[in-house]
Amino acid sequence: MASKQKRTAQPAPSPAIASKRSLKEPSLYIHRELSVLAFNERVLAQASNPEIPLLERLRFLTITSTNLDELFEIRLAGLREQMEAGAAQRGADGLTPTEALGEVSRKAHKLVAEQYRVLNEELHPALREAGIAVLRRSEWSAPQKKWIKRYFESQVIPVLTPIALDPAHPFPRPLNKILNFMVTLEGRDAFGRSCELATVQVPRSLPRIIRLPGTVASYDHSFVLLSSVIHANMGALFPGMKVTGCHQFRITRDSDLWVDEEEVDDLLKALKGELPNRNYGEAIRVEVANTCPDEVAEFLLAQFKLQPHDLYRVGGSVNLHRLYALYNLVDLPELKYPVHLPSVTASHKRGANPFDVLRRRDILLHHPYQSLAPVIDLVRKAAQDPKVLAIKQTLYRTGSTSPFVEALIEAARAGKEVTAVVELKARFDEAANIDLATRLQQAGVTVVYGIVGFKTHAKMLLIVRREGQQIRRYVHLGTGNYHAETARAYTDIGLLTADRDIAEDVHTLFSQLTGFGRAKSLNKLIQAPFHLHRKVIERIEWEAKAAEAGKPARIIAKMNSLVDPDVIRALYKASQAGVRVELIVRGICCLRPGVPGISDNITVRSIVGRFLEHSRIWYFQHGSSPVLLASSADWMPRNFFSRVEIAFPILEPEIARRVLDECLLTPLADNTCAWLLQSDGTWLRSEPGDEPAINAQEALRFQHED
Repeated sequence: MASKQKRTAQPAPSPAIASKRSLKEPSLYIHRELSVLAFNERVLAQASNPEIPLLERLRFLTITSTNLDELFEIRLAGLREQMEAGAAQRGADGLTPTEALGEVSRKAHKLVAEQYRVLNEELHPALREAGIAVLRRSEWSAPQKKWIKRYFESQVIPVLTPIALDPAHPFPRPLNKILNFMVTLEGRDAFGRSCELATVQVPRSLPRIIRLPGTVASYDHSFVLLSSVIHANMGALFPGMKVTGCHQFRITRDSDLWVDEEEVDDLLKALKGELPNRNYGEAIRVEVANTCPDEVAEFLLAQFKLQPHDLYRVGGSVNLHRLYALYNLVDLPELKYPVHLPSVTASHKRGANPFDVLRRRDILLHHPYQSLAPVIDLVRKAAQDPKVLAIKQTLYRTGSTSPFVEALIEAARAGKEVTAVVELKARFDEAANIDLATRLQQAGVTVVYGIVGFKTHAKMLLIVRREGQQIRRYVHLGTGNYHAETARAYTDIGLLTADRDIAEDVHTLFSQLTGFGRAKSLNKLIQAPFHLHRKVIERIEWEAKAAEAGKPARIIAKMNSLVDPDVIRALYKASQAGVRVELIVRGICCLRPGVPGISDNITVRSIVGRFLEHSRIWYFQHGSSPVLLASSADWMPRNFFSRVEIAFPILEPEIARRVLDECLLTPLADNTCAWLLQSDGTWLRSEPGDEPAINAQEALRFQHED
């Protein structure tokens, strides 16, 4: 696991001695999936941090569980497909799919073992001290057993379907990530059949955690797991038979949807038809309790055509995410982060007309410290304003009940021209976005799904308004989704502006997404898949040339992921030229900092705290005319070449100072939630030592308090 390191002052970087090593050398790159696992180690470390409120520590543990599920469902499923197809092509890190799968599997097993160690040795004891207990079967008192049996008989057994395994009942196809039991039996049933094995699949409709009533509770907050309730009463499902073993298991399946967009006539219908297959993709992983006998585990591996390394034995119940329910079931504010109330802008407080405000000046919103309400209010006012002629918006992830969607529907019903570019292929939100698209269409909104073969990931809102004899356009651009819930938990920025050049660019992009035509040159925005990759590399190279000429040169870049090999090589060259490169990368980072002669002048830090770091902000010193860009894109091949993305400049000096300070310089000063990437690929936690403790997220939260 990642370890701690005292943060010490670093000398100002000096130009590195040019190395003769090739910048394509595999040892200079970290494998993407190994970096994903390293990120989850950093998140898991939060679960062990005694300075974090207890229920928040439990929440961090459950986050690592869902993150790991997605890694298996998408990334490892893809590696397995490459391996089975005999692919031997090596990535930038030099690993073949087979080699990568082996390395990732070994590290994933260690991570799972650490998850359950943290749960059993740290969290469960601490929760009990706080009066919260998830009781094991061996701890149940007689009154508790009686209550649990009644609960099982009234609430659980009516929806369970035991399946005996015999020639008439072949092994079923368990749903993806659902709780199942393998049951071993002795005896004969009513038909004289002798059955040794059966399975029971537990429907998702049943709550996974059950609170015991106060009359039988042994703690202030006593709970039992559904898996324990079923295990203890399994015999009731097989009357007259002897249950000799009961073993929970869970299957993780390949969940990546694939639709040949160029061959289908209706993408929505094609995706809708493909969605059910997500529950029945190829098996990737089997999880069993560590008490499961070898013969049962081997039987399961054989059924799903998996290898021993695909088996994960866990020190407790499978699927730690179910424990997240405790967070909402226990009302103890002292065990959670203090309630966070985002601030609103002064003009929004006054109830000022947003169009009047934006004609005078731009507005920057820094979420979650500032509320998304001004953007929601802008769309609502636009829907009701008789001067507004058209509204256009991209929708990637919006949530099941979105105020943006309701406003667009209201605008369409009011007779305005409303266009929504809905990305149906937003992973794991496909079903919600299909429903969203259908609702919008039924209300009269023009709904399009972007460009075949490219996800529309750009975050854009355009409002067209007639003001006297002229048409004026108002724009919102953001680094995050139009999602009211995540805006309270993710760090993102949004820019509201009536800048004519930017508005013209956004109009061009919407025309491109809804119609046909060659890509036009843009005034101020930079677009992927056409120019963004080249422009980022050009900016990096400009700094390198400045450094070589003896001029000050600096790059500060914040993002979720850094993967693209060409960008990494450009950063290595910049470091060799003497450019000071400071990277703030929340998740995946394939670059190795601090390699002598290669990346001496590069530092990489990851902020893991209360809020999920999500904004993408890039600063290039550019002599005496700094360039500051915000974007919907990470520095990954998929963002540069397979998505419609934008980067937008922060031009207004006061706003630029805010973005530089709040999004880049403050995180660079963090010495409590920051992790520092080492050249060997390990991450060390930064500690304040004798310096004042700085928590960037808390500092910004207090700074923006009303």
